[in-house]
Amino acid sequence: MDFRIFTEPQQGASYDELLAVAQATEELGFDAFFRSDHYLRMGDGDPGYGPTDAWTTLAGLARETSRIRLGTLVSSVTYRYPGILAIQVAQVDQMSGGRAELGLGTGWFEEEHRAYGIPFPPKRFDLLEEQLEIVTGLWSTPVGSTYSFEGAHYTLTESPALPKPVQSPVPVIVGGKGAKRTPLLAARFATEFNVPFPDPGTTPGLIAGVRSACESIGRDPDSLVYSAALVVATGASEESFQARAAAIGREPAELRTNGLAGSAAEVVDKLGALRENGITRVYLQVLDLSDLDHLDFIAREIVPQLA
Repeated sequence: MDFRIFTEPQQGASYDELLAVAQATEELGFDAFFRSDHYLRMGDGDPGYGPTDAWTTLAGLARETSRIRLGTLVSSVTYRYPGILAIQVAQVDQMSGGRAELGLGTGWFEEEHRAYGIPFPPKRFDLLEEQLEIVTGLWSTPVGSTYSFEGAHYTLTESPALPKPVQSPVPVIVGGKGAKRTPLLAARFATEFNVPFPDPGTTPGLIAGVRSACESIGRDPDSLVYSAALVVATGASEESFQARAAAIGREPAELRTNGLAGSAAEVVDKLGALRENGITRVYLQVLDLSDLDHLDFIAREIVPQLA
């Protein structure tokens, strides 16, 4: 099972704070450092530094790390035109020596769009489908050839489709809980399907939907990685767990129900159940970015039991 650290910097974190977490992620042996792609704090509280741009952050981390994968969970189609996004991700892939990954989704947080003047159309799923086709099409166009696309929302005419990423293909993550269009998009475009914060007992059905969509288009369902993202809060004692729950403003009982929480043994048991349901990669949502000891505890006491 792969373990990735997943952060929410829009809650107020500077680049230097994110760098410290990313370097700890690398030193402690985790597989990847991922971040959300948002521009406004969610909920009450001190916004701190304020938001940082996801792909600007990852470009910096590409030069200050050497092993870990780097990506978004997930970028919104409302933030960037697909041609620009393809260039940004390809450049980060080059800057990192082939370690970039793109999670792409429809976006949902309307308030942040109003705060920064970003259009927020009511229907965005068609935007997602076109962006996935364009981004992957630009990357896969042979050098020396051009790429054109004409859709309902975007038109590209004889694009040189440059620069090229190091990886071919760049891993693309599609996720969600939709029963119809999401599984088909994952089957068509993704290398990974992610279940974000799954409700108890729903993961097998969501994975089955994607596997069925793959079969319907003649793709091997085992060619996708199946992952989940869950908040994590754990510790060597009940007191340390509860202190970490309090630090992120969550109730211990709620965390135990909806996240990876409690003792190391409790977390290992829940991860084992996810693995039995077909999950082979987990994004550990770490909300207190100042608590690097938390990462160390997870790396020492939990990861070795599921490697």
